[in-house]
Amino acid sequence: MREKVLQADFLVVGGGLSGVAAAVAAARNGVKTILMHDRPVLGGNASSEIRMWICGARGSNRRETGIVEEILLENLYRNPERNYSVWDTVMYSIVKREKNITLLLNTACTEVTMDGSKITSARGYQSPSQTWYTVKAEYFADCSGDSILGVLSKAELRYGREARSEFSESIAPENADRKTMGMSCLIQARETDRPHDFIPPEWAYHYEKDEDVNFRDCELAGLQNFWWIEVGGSADALHDVDESRDELLKIAFGIWDYLKNSPAKRELYRNWILEWVGFLPGKRESYRFVGDYIVNQNDVAAGGNFPDIIAYGGWPMDDHHPDGFYYPGEPTIFHPAPSPFGIPYRSLYSRNIANLFCAGRNISVTHSALSSTRVMATCGTLGQAIGTACALAVKNHCSPREVGEKFISQLQNDLMRDDAWLPGKRYTPPALTLEASVTCEGLRGGLNRVTDQADESWHAKAGDSAVYTWDKEVHIGECRLVFDSDLDRKEKNIVVLQTADVPLCTTPTTLVKRFKLEAKQQGLWQEIGTFDNPGQRLVKIPMDVCCTEMRLTILETFGNGSVKIFSWTVA
Repeated sequence: MREKVLQADFLVVGGGLSGVAAAVAAARNGVKTILMHDRPVLGGNASSEIRMWICGARGSNRRETGIVEEILLENLYRNPERNYSVWDTVMYSIVKREKNITLLLNTACTEVTMDGSKITSARGYQSPSQTWYTVKAEYFADCSGDSILGVLSKAELRYGREARSEFSESIAPENADRKTMGMSCLIQARETDRPHDFIPPEWAYHYEKDEDVNFRDCELAGLQNFWWIEVGGSADALHDVDESRDELLKIAFGIWDYLKNSPAKRELYRNWILEWVGFLPGKRESYRFVGDYIVNQNDVAAGGNFPDIIAYGGWPMDDHHPDGFYYPGEPTIFHPAPSPFGIPYRSLYSRNIANLFCAGRNISVTHSALSSTRVMATCGTLGQAIGTACALAVKNHCSPREVGEKFISQLQNDLMRDDAWLPGKRYTPPALTLEASVTCEGLRGGLNRVTDQADESWHAKAGDSAVYTWDKEVHIGECRLVFDSDLDRKEKNIVVLQTADVPLCTTPTTLVKRFKLEAKQQGLWQEIGTFDNPGQRLVKIPMDVCCTEMRLTILETFGNGSVKIFSWTVA
């Protein structure tokens, strides 16, 4: 077998949404990064192998921005049919565009080497190439979901449900246990214009009535994706995965047999065909890191008012019963949670491994808090936070903990610069932007979206311009714009039930499609360029321009007569 040794500043293990965001954020901030993932495609639970749609904070204008929104907007722009092969390329493309990222797919991390409390290297096996990779790095991130780096490095970890008394959590069980939320194999189906028969495999379960499926909602309507085909929470979420998968497949094909062949359902769904069944279970929970702070139910319920906020949640505390499909009652309870609630930086690194970040469903939270923070849009924002934090650690030669102790304000501002929303915070634009006079308000206030308190955007239509003016000639190296991607939109990144009238996805009509930048040099306006926006909210344009004035003109939108521009800054 081949042996290869790679060197980097940062190794991210796990290529789900959190790992992708962590790697991309670090790379864009100049960090030489390696992303190691044990599957052939990126996305984790959102990939074509599992196909869970991306959920996040609920409520008006609560949609997550930053890298998560960038990925979802590219999918709208490139993949209106929401085809899963194209979706996989969207995830792949955002990583491959970054010159500072080396991507190792199909590579399972198997061991680490340590120097005291620090990881010095990680080793992974890439099965298609029969190659062992040893990656040496200064910093590591566990975005694997199952905390493989934590297990191998002997980081402090938690597993299961805390006792109610430990954190005074009202929704926790009276006694601690090793039970978790289970895992699911999802189903997708398509409606056609003619009848189709279904012959189940001989090993599938056979159900004849609603009682047999514990009165689960089996209707092919709305947002049905059969998430409740769930087992494994009362077993071992790590070591019993094969047994859980086998049970899930028996249930899944049994449910489809019930829909197609039971007297109560077969006429109703005679024209439906089974499109896809997942053979890789989507996990909800296993090991969680212990950081400098453990977020609990009461923190979530109180709104997470942390001084070191670096991300936010807003999904209810969606606590699935460990028995899953076999529990005769409601399979999950949606305990209320405010939207948004803050998540602290102190929960995104290991308490005892000095150079180990974490992001995703394995951060430092209790089981009760995890039931909200585990959803993928939230996980993606956590990934962007640690990738950005790693860049500060590299620059300042310090530990993840020291980033929080010494550079938390800079971390927060860097995240907001890259369009990550931190409730209660405002982005501070570069000095060059603040030194200028401006003809239009709402371009440098730092709010960057409509909130419950304010809409500080510049409302413009095609042909409208805004101008920055300085009292002397200045040099501009970058122009940054934040457009309106309609943070109230409700579309999913996938279609589970393909009916005959499923609408195509479209780029939000609220976005600017084309704009022009000009600079005044020696008293004359010179065109810098006309720019086409590929359906994105955050647009950064590198440049090398000396001028006394700069003008932005909106030329075309994606449909609306008037649009909002939340930010225009220069540096």
